[in-house]
Formats: sequence, C-alpha cells, structure tokens
Amino acid sequence: MAPLAKITVDHLSVRYREVQALRNINLTLRPGKLIGIFGPNGAGKSTLIKAMLGLMPVTTGQVTYGARPLAQQLEQVAYVPQRSQIDWTFPATVWDVVMMGRVKKTGWLHRFSTVSRRLAQQALGRVGMLEFRDRPIGALSGGQQQRVFLARALAQEATVFCFDEPFVGVDQKTEAVLFQIFRELAAAGKIVMVINHDLGESITNFDQLVLLNQELIAAGPREWVLTRDHMTRAYGGHIGFFGHVA
Repeated sequence: MAPLAKITVDHLSVRYREVQALRNINLTLRPGKLIGIFGPNGAGKSTLIKAMLGLMPVTTGQVTYGARPLAQQLEQVAYVPQRSQIDWTFPATVWDVVMMGRVKKTGWLHRFSTVSRRLAQQALGRVGMLEFRDRPIGALSGGQQQRVFLARALAQEATVFCFDEPFVGVDQKTEAVLFQIFRELAAAGKIVMVINHDLGESITNFDQLVLLNQELIAAGPREWVLTRDHMTRAYGGHIGFFGHVA
C-alpha cells in the first residue's frame, strides 16, 4: 500500500427495493483529515460506509483506495459499527474484544504473538481501559464499551478508520478521549471517518465534513459545508447549529 493513499468514491448508488438510499455519490477522502459524515436520519450515512466497505451491494459505482477497490483491502480497515448493532451479551472480556482486532494479522486458529499482545495492551492503555481488561464487556458502561472498541480498532494497525455514531450514549470524558485519539490518527496520516448527528460545538473538532441526504449535498472544510443553503437542502426547514438558525 502506497503511503498517503486516498479513497475515491465514484458514482456510488445504493437501492433497497423501491427505496433509493444513495444517489450518485462522488467523493474524495484524503489521509490526514478527521472527516465527519452528517445528515438527517435516513440520509444514508451508515449505508455509505457499509457500501464503501463492500458490506452491502451497490447499484452502481465503485470505491477505490489507492489503485484498488477498498473492499479488497479490508485488512487496512478498522470499522466500528453503531453500539445498537453489537451483541453486548456475548461472553467476552475486554481483553478478548481487543484481541479480536489482531485476528486478521494473526490468522484464525493461530496463537497470538507477543507483538499482538503488546499492541492490545498499549491500545487499552491509550484509551484508559487497561485496568478493566478482565471485565466482561457487557458489564461496562456505554462510554467504556465504546473505548474498548476504539482500542480494538487501534490494535488492528489499520490505515482507514470508520466509526458509526461513536458518541451515542457516552459521557463527556469518553467523548474527549475519542476525539483526541481521532485527531492523533489523522495527524499520523490515517483516513478517519466518523458518522455523527450532533450539530453542536463538537462539530468544530472535524477538519472536513460530508453532508448527505441520499445525495451528496456538500463536502469539504466546515466553513464551506455549513452554509444556510446546504443545511436547508440537507435538513429542510430550519435547523440550528452553533446556537444559530440556518
């Protein structure tokens, strides 16, 4: 993989039976940026990520990372879905969950190496969860669970990170930890995509925004995306952000 490769989304469309979920999305995502993906409920934010990763069929279009399809390079991707999609009753400890991030590098039915264990320990320390390593994942708070899944993503040594609504149900401390690590990953030249719904002050943490509502409304720096026209097209009517009405 060439360093600093970009992701190119080319004429991507997704259709569920009679519902057009995404329509002709063209997008370039560059490394070194913390990218926020925004839009109203049902806008296709999660669908975009899943379609990019080949986790659902597309109607038209392709997604490349460097010179190859992104879906053929999933070893480079760390994907954390919405918490509601995770089975928190599964009998796994915090350590088990983080070590799952090393399976692709290690191979199924192979023993984890000393390097893998060291990376998992470092990842848990980085998110402030090392002391919980033996705790059942289902016994943690929402914020703690989210930090554990961030640690799993870090342990993967990925170059592309995708987080779907990571701030839902978390405390302010966890939100601060997440944003800090997201910024560190971006500064290290990774591609970091975060689906978010909060149009408050937290939006200032993102370097670039992608605004969706079935189609791409706008993408780029905050000041370019957060205009009255773009927000009205995405949300309709009046939508407040930063305490103002757009």
